[in-house]
Amino acid sequence: METRRTTGKASSLRWQILRQALLRRPPPHIPEEDQSETSIKSISRKTTRGFNLIPCHLVEQNDAVAVEETNVSDDHPRPREARLCYTLPIEGAPTLFLTQRVEERADLSDFEICNRYNVDNTGLVCHWPSEEVLAYFCLSHADMFRSKRVIELGSGYGLAGLVTAAITEAVEVVISDGNPQVVDYIQRNIDANSGAFGATRVSSKTLHWDQEEISNISNAFDFIIASDCTFFKEFHNGLAQIIRFLLKKEGPSEAIFLSPKRGNSLDKFLETIKQNALSFSVTENYNAEVWKHHQAFMHGKDSWPSYEKDHCYPLLVLTVYGLPIGKKSI
Repeated sequence: METRRTTGKASSLRWQILRQALLRRPPPHIPEEDQSETSIKSISRKTTRGFNLIPCHLVEQNDAVAVEETNVSDDHPRPREARLCYTLPIEGAPTLFLTQRVEERADLSDFEICNRYNVDNTGLVCHWPSEEVLAYFCLSHADMFRSKRVIELGSGYGLAGLVTAAITEAVEVVISDGNPQVVDYIQRNIDANSGAFGATRVSSKTLHWDQEEISNISNAFDFIIASDCTFFKEFHNGLAQIIRFLLKKEGPSEAIFLSPKRGNSLDKFLETIKQNALSFSVTENYNAEVWKHHQAFMHGKDSWPSYEKDHCYPLLVLTVYGLPIGKKSI
């Protein structure tokens, strides 16, 4: 499938998306050289579909909450939220409950926080399909995480980290994001599922990829997991550096990324990985069930009308210290 070329600078395109989200109406005419509808879709593609690997259903939704019933101001009313129940597809597994936003527009305060902390807002936008694929991957390979320390980066609402904590018997799972609003949701979801983790220590953490003071967790983890974290090129160097800071240097350790190509974003990230003395392998067909769904979407046998391989199908990227690693089919 042909990859659409994005015109204009990514930053200006994202500001245009922000403007549309805040105003909730079509923008005025923008010169063709600066913007196009195709460019916007190439920069950000929110989807209401997914791979449907982990069954879930809506438990409750707060469609309208009176401002006087909350502790927030009129300027920043409480966002609409939904509570979802995930039924993990293995016998004897606990059910998990996640609270997430269901707003169809952005709030100005969200972007104020993004600017203050130099983070993006994608973790609040929706539950991204790659996160579900990462959760399913971890569930399908639970043995590899047993008795290990695991950290999830750019976790969003934390599904993959929660599944890992509930299923794999890891020693510790840290679920992190750079956006403090997102981390608040992560902690709420950890608290809501505290009975599902057994002896695994589970915590949330606000973690910026370019921060230098992380001595308490430096080189502490056997596994890093992350999904769809390679989209914004300006964060690539920080992401590569945080991999080096977090992975154990002694003994086997590995970062597991599931990311769509999204134009040349993933390729650019892999170049940055090499520049930071890390090695990687990329695998396209890494799980039979995920591949089956992907093939069905590609051939129109299942309903995901906007499905495009470049934007929607996450590739498996394994990253380690040192010498190049062989291509793996897991």
